[in-house]
Amino acid sequence: MSEPNRLSVFKTYKLYVGGKFPRSESGRVYEVTTQTSAADAAGKGKWLANAPLSSRKDARDAVVAARKAFGGWSGATAYNRGQILYRVAEMLEGRRDQFVREVADAEGLSKSKAAAVVDAAIDRWVWYAGWTDKIGQVVGGANPVAGPFFNLSTPEPTGVVAVLAPQESSFLGLVSVIAPVIATGNTAVVVASENSPLPALSLGEVLATSDLPGGVVNILSGRTAEIAAPLASHQDVNAIDLTGAGPDLAKELEIAAADNLKRVLRPRPVDGERAADWTADQGTHRLTAFLETKTVWHPTGALGVSGSSY
Repeated sequence: MSEPNRLSVFKTYKLYVGGKFPRSESGRVYEVTTQTSAADAAGKGKWLANAPLSSRKDARDAVVAARKAFGGWSGATAYNRGQILYRVAEMLEGRRDQFVREVADAEGLSKSKAAAVVDAAIDRWVWYAGWTDKIGQVVGGANPVAGPFFNLSTPEPTGVVAVLAPQESSFLGLVSVIAPVIATGNTAVVVASENSPLPALSLGEVLATSDLPGGVVNILSGRTAEIAAPLASHQDVNAIDLTGAGPDLAKELEIAAADNLKRVLRPRPVDGERAADWTADQGTHRLTAFLETKTVWHPTGALGVSGSSY
């Protein structure tokens, strides 16, 4: 018996802010289409969805949510953060087929290449999950000093980080810039790839069911320049990652960020002569990019007339 005809249920993509899924407060959307080759005479791919076109107000709301979540997330144990990042990988593994389809459409890849990208992104969550309780030993420690003192340096998260996700790598690149920020205890406001935001918006659904507290990651879609400007000048944003900004926009955002001395990560190259290889070993530079070092001096004291110390 043939199945009765039915209407397809199209997915409504929404922002992810404060652990919830709002539409843009502006009510605006924009069309997202499949990526097409340069040889395509039409120059436009198949319609996939209408994505929210975020406004400045959405950006400000996301910063408020990130700041509210910062105390609890930065105060959690590194072991607990690692468990949650690993849980994200588990949830992605269960929705692997969905993300393979979305990445294939977003980046114009074959199914097999998209599957490799998704697998690499899942593995990256696991990799950063393993670093949460180890990075402190790598970049911190006891310092040799002259005098009866303990001198200890420990890394602490910077705070709220605005992240401009890569434009060309809508999922693996996205994960590669989000995971290290939150692994070290920061919270993030993420601006997804402008032309390919759907994998990022779907990632929000995974984060919402992965024990990650609401507000730790907030995901916005829309025009990168429009959303990035208020984030770069926002007085309650402590740092900004300019990975997804072109050279002209990056320069403007750096100037705006200087107003409250934000930390700025501006990856090289910025002139577009080659795309970043997100499949390569990421190292620890993104883990340390948004860490502050706190150094504490403490007297050791003295025992007896001999002046020996402990």
